Amino acid sequence: MDELDLIRDRAETVGFAPAGHLAPARERLLAAARGERRHRPHRWFWIAGASIGLAAAITAVVALAPADQVGIGTGVAHADPVKVLTAAASAVLKEPVKPPRPDQFLYVKTESPDHHVREVWFSVDGTRDGLIGTTKIGGCRDGKAPNYGTNDPRKEGMLEDCAPRPVYRTDLPTTADGMLAYLNARVSDRKGEVNSISKDVYSLADEQVLQPASYAALFAAAAKVPGAQALDHVTDGAGRPGVGITWRDFPGSTPGSKPFVLVFDATTYQFLGTPDSAVTVKTYVDQVGQRP
Repeated sequence: MDELDLIRDRAETVGFAPAGHLAPARERLLAAARGERRHRPHRWFWIAGASIGLAAAITAVVALAPADQVGIGTGVAHADPVKVLTAAASAVLKEPVKPPRPDQFLYVKTESPDHHVREVWFSVDGTRDGLIGTTKIGGCRDGKAPNYGTNDPRKEGMLEDCAPRPVYRTDLPTTADGMLAYLNARVSDRKGEVNSISKDVYSLADEQVLQPASYAALFAAAAKVPGAQALDHVTDGAGRPGVGITWRDFPGSTPGSKPFVLVFDATTYQFLGTPDSAVTVKTYVDQVGQRP
């Protein structure tokens, strides 16, 4: 690897600082280089030392600026929303995959800024009774589901017609274009389509499970929705810092309306939730009420 390759490698890793922050570090770099040349015992040592010193100096240069000006860590500044969503799609495909058993339950724990905790247990195949907090959810078996949590005690447990709603989704598109068409079809009759799409992206990523290809397609499709913006210094509902993605000025919006924000880890691009609700645990368990 030559010096230019080294620069490219380090630059891609940590990014560049603004020009105004570079001059002092450049002077220190040149002074260090002049000093090394005066004292080098062998040329091979200078080459190796210069390369190592150059890498360190590059890191020092970008480190001069605060994180929110460099584009690293928790304060990603001026982030490209398309790149963030594309990186989120790529990150999903790198996660280990183990499909659940049909008789298992998806357990999701979310937290809000007021420290409220929400826990749900959803049937993987949709046929078993689940829970939202302490409220039972009827599973659909043989076209019938028990009715729970009604205002009329006489209807409690009565069977109603139903169709199973698996929480493990194997029916969704696996390409960005296919997923975008799916999302557009869901909001075709809703006002403020872009904002509605962002909420649908959240609902699919929040308390449902998609196959990896579909999960990646979800974020890749979101990257194709016009008007995306990145927000710096955003935290999710649990206070975890990240980069926010939103769509402002959507059709039907009113001045001062609050945009819906999706929060991603600024380093791993893992989906974290929203500023109002953080997904802190998401896994499979064998029984309703069981915690990992």
